[in-house]
Amino acid sequence: MYRQGDVLIVPLEETAVPSYAVRAPGEPRDGRGRLVLALGEVTGHAHAVQGPGRLVREGGPLDPTLLHLPDGGRVVHEEHAVIPLPKGWYRVVRQREYVPGAFRVVAD
Repeated sequence: MYRQGDVLIVPLEETAVPSYAVRAPGEPRDGRGRLVLALGEVTGHAHAVQGPGRLVREGGPLDPTLLHLPDGGRVVHEEHAVIPLPKGWYRVVRQREYVPGAFRVVAD
């Protein structure tokens, strides 16, 4: 497992990857060519992956995201150390916090 700030990155076995995710086209990259895992609404900083790969959203903002890195990659952020990731599939989970009657994603 890897953690960078409020983002948790959990390696997945190939057999645990949903079949729809293997065929899904994935999310677009940002203007700098990165796969953005989480964007800081206040700071504008981003937890992002550099290198080849795909992000597949599983649902709403509280749902995890699947990340496929066929050649590995690097998770970067302006205020954190770079995290190298080996090739494979990952589940990306944003930290949440409880507010009375609900949960919300933690924002930078």
